[in-house]
Amino acid sequence: VARMTSVVLLRQAVVARSTRAVTTASTSAPQRRRLASSSRGRTSFTTPFHRYPPPPPFETTATTTTEEAPPSLPPAMKYPAAATATLLALAATTTALPTPRPPPSVRTFASSSRSSSLSMSTASAPPAEATDATDDRRHPLDPLRLNFEHSWVSQLDTETTENRVRSSSMARCSGETERANKCSRPVFNGHYVDVAPTPLKNPRLVLRSEDMLSRLGLTEEDAETEEFVRYFSGDVEGAFASHKESRGEGAGIDTRTWATPYALSIMGTRYTSNCPFGTGDGYGDGRAISVGEVKVEGSRYELQLKGAGRTPFCRGADGRAVLRSSIREFLASEAMHHAGVATTRALSLIVSDGPGGNTSRRPWYSNDKKRLSMDDPQLARYSDAQKRQIIANLLVRSRSNPNLMIEEPCAITCRVAPSFVRVGHIDLFARRATTKMGGDGKVPSYDTSSTEWEELEKMIWHAAYREFHDTAYEPFRKHNDIVGAATALLNESMEGIASMVAGWIRVGFVQGNFNADNCLVGGRTMDYGPFGFVDEYHPLYAKWTGSGEHFGFLNQPNAGFANFAVLVESVMPMIYEKLGEEEGEKVKEETLVKAQKVFERKVDEVFRAKLGFGPDDDSADELWGEAESLLRESRVDWTMFWRKLTEVAVEFPTEAEAPSTAYGDMLETLCGSDQVREGSSPFHEPLDDGRRSRFLKWIESWREALVASVEADEDGAATPAERMRLANPKYVLREWMLVDAYKKASEGDESVIRDLFELVKRPYDEGTEEEIERYYRRSPDEALQAGGTAYMS
Repeated sequence: VARMTSVVLLRQAVVARSTRAVTTASTSAPQRRRLASSSRGRTSFTTPFHRYPPPPPFETTATTTTEEAPPSLPPAMKYPAAATATLLALAATTTALPTPRPPPSVRTFASSSRSSSLSMSTASAPPAEATDATDDRRHPLDPLRLNFEHSWVSQLDTETTENRVRSSSMARCSGETERANKCSRPVFNGHYVDVAPTPLKNPRLVLRSEDMLSRLGLTEEDAETEEFVRYFSGDVEGAFASHKESRGEGAGIDTRTWATPYALSIMGTRYTSNCPFGTGDGYGDGRAISVGEVKVEGSRYELQLKGAGRTPFCRGADGRAVLRSSIREFLASEAMHHAGVATTRALSLIVSDGPGGNTSRRPWYSNDKKRLSMDDPQLARYSDAQKRQIIANLLVRSRSNPNLMIEEPCAITCRVAPSFVRVGHIDLFARRATTKMGGDGKVPSYDTSSTEWEELEKMIWHAAYREFHDTAYEPFRKHNDIVGAATALLNESMEGIASMVAGWIRVGFVQGNFNADNCLVGGRTMDYGPFGFVDEYHPLYAKWTGSGEHFGFLNQPNAGFANFAVLVESVMPMIYEKLGEEEGEKVKEETLVKAQKVFERKVDEVFRAKLGFGPDDDSADELWGEAESLLRESRVDWTMFWRKLTEVAVEFPTEAEAPSTAYGDMLETLCGSDQVREGSSPFHEPLDDGRRSRFLKWIESWREALVASVEADEDGAATPAERMRLANPKYVLREWMLVDAYKKASEGDESVIRDLFELVKRPYDEGTEEEIERYYRRSPDEALQAGGTAYMS
């Protein structure tokens, strides 16, 4: 009990806004020189987001933690004295937490180009090249074929023949390229390996995104063709067979498919033991294969098939995805896009139909887990407030592993993004380049003639080209100014990653496994694996049993900042080499200090918007701290609480000549009533008199601050109710909804998948009566307990 309850207590000493001072600047000069000269590959900073247990300190390469079991908090870490406070005292504490908000204006939450638009603008995209479309016999995939421009393979390098042969021999693979790239083996150099997808048997299109089809120049009719289904189920060559037959072999088709290596860093700690070879040379796209890049109307899109079969980075797995996980990925990525959060997109979902289709065996859960109840004899000596806190903490930590194997149909999701450049890509080549350091051990000297150095430099330039062409590539490439490019890339990336994690907090999303390899440099959500949307609020909420505290809900800004710091560390060799030690350290320190402020500002803006305040109005900060304490002890649904609070703002407008002071009525609106409709109250349990009184007092404080804010708002661009409606979605993809969808799909009923797809396109709308009845409700208690729904491995 002490361990579980202390987790939340730890946050108390760091919630005060006065503790937000940036600490990086206080690092001594000797410390900075030591970090720069003797600890390349180590990132060191103090993040301002430790509202909950701080993440592990950044370390150099570790050898004991696997990808499946991220590092836990070091036992020797010193915590504030507040960690010894009693549970009873906890009930009265307040907190101030990070807050995100992708768009610069509250009116653009659902449509901001930074937060939700997948495509690069014409102004920021690399210039398109002319294509020849003289033949009017249209193939369904001509919009792709005529616009192929594979910059990853044209600008970057593949592994050398010598290294491929050595690797294949070590792993006992065939020396022949095709077979070598279908077995797990180390990849010692290069930015990609050529590898063809393994096509699905009996492929059938289940879902496609009309919006993404349109962006790619494809039609819904194109998506229904055999060629489309072949291509996006992995049969890339077969999809163009008819084209080649009618126009001659080759026929100008530039089909290239590839997988990429990258490195693993968890909360800033660089790992190598996660790969089968213990060197980090076996980590990368284990089941994702890129099948092309296209330029359409000035925007670039990379197409990647998830579940496309084995690659050298498959680490002994089958390289497949199953229908269950593919449904989750497709729907979640589209849901996040329509909610206004930066994300990769989903183009298509194709299943391998039986009989005779591809299947895979996966571990999963067989039965429900019972929740500890308030009247359990073990809790008899605690007060009701203490019991609620203990049960909430137990729910977060008492997770089990799957206990049976099930056979599931395989599927492939095509995910789309302007690029899939990960922090882990640059991290990998930075590690390799820094192993070539020379000098006297005090002042580093880099071997700038090495292949490793060249690969790092190319990777940085390519990231700038793909993600921030106008600001980080075009102004610097002609002068070969790698320092200018790297610095601009960092400035753009910090904004993107900060906006992204802030958006996660806003919509209640938990990524679950937010390592640096799952963090895109451009700041888009990706890798929808053990994700989840918050049901019953807990600050450390996560679906994945391996998330630990550092990837818990409100710790995600910490994780995002840690990933950004890995990116900073990874480009620093180029900056040190050009500017020297002292100037390079200034750039690093200034960048991290600036990033800390950016991350905090983005998170602050989110909670201000959720409470109805403008982005610069700090009146909301203390109010959120008080509300968080109430939410944590009240068994409340995250999404419904904020939407019901929005209803209060709508029903009791602050712009009236005499704003209402009927705070009791406001509380009734907030609480709703399960007697009117089951599950319609955000509270899993009725408020007792004590909490009811505290909520009433909080509503009064919130309303008074909101009225004062409206009176002081000279521009009046949006009312509090308008801000809140666009900041607080009504519908999110709760896990019980997804479970219902994929279970019925496995039985042949795909109607629920389609219903959910339509629902997530309108997360801020009120919805139809049927949608309100089915989906605007708390998660059932059983969904908060069952393995595979409440948690997953």
